[in-house]
Amino acid sequence: MRLVGPSGEQVGIVPLAKALELAQEYDLDLVEVAANARPPVCKLMDYGKFKYESAMKAREARKNQAHTVIKEMKLRPKIDPHDYDTKKGHVVRFLKQGDKVKITIMFRGREQSRPELGYRLLQRLAEDVADLGFVESNPKQDGRNMIMVLGPHKKKTEAMAEARQAQEARKAEAKANPGRSMNAADPDAANAEAPAEASAEA
Repeated sequence: MRLVGPSGEQVGIVPLAKALELAQEYDLDLVEVAANARPPVCKLMDYGKFKYESAMKAREARKNQAHTVIKEMKLRPKIDPHDYDTKKGHVVRFLKQGDKVKITIMFRGREQSRPELGYRLLQRLAEDVADLGFVESNPKQDGRNMIMVLGPHKKKTEAMAEARQAQEARKAEAKANPGRSMNAADPDAANAEAPAEASAEA
C-alpha cells in the first residue's frame, strides 16, 4: 500500500505489517483513504479527531446555507388602519430576514365585485415596503383571492450574517456592562412595560 504520514508527507509503498507497526508507534489509526487506487492509499491519522472535525465543518456549512422561505400574509380589502400597520410590520420583518412574502387579499361576498380595492391595497403595501423589497409577482386574481409576491432586496445569506453580527454585538455589550438592567439597556422595553402596569393597576 502507499502510505501517507500524519502530516500529509509521503512515506512510500510499504507492506501492511509495516504500516500497522508505524500506526502503533505513532499511536494513530491506519485509515484507507483511496481503496480504488493501485496500490491502495492509506493514511496515519487520529480517526476520532478527523470524524469530529468533519462533523463540525458540515455543521458550519449547514449554518451558512440559505434556504429560500416564502412567508404568507393575509389581508382583507377593508382592513382597519391599525391592523394594516401590524400586518405591514410583519412583512417588513420577513423582508429584513431575507424571506419572500406572499400577500393574499381575501374577498368575501360582494367584495368580489370590487377587485380594485384589493389591487389598490397591494399597491399601497408594495410602496410602503419598497426600500426593503420589490414586487416579484404582480397582483393576480385567484378565485376569491388576489395574490402578490414580494421579494427581498437583501439576499438570505446577507440577512443571516447581519443578524449574527447584531447578536454578537448585543452579547459583547452585555458582557461589557453586566450591571445594567434590561430596562436600563433598552428604554423601549421599559416604555413598553409601563402601559401594561398602568392598566393592571386600573
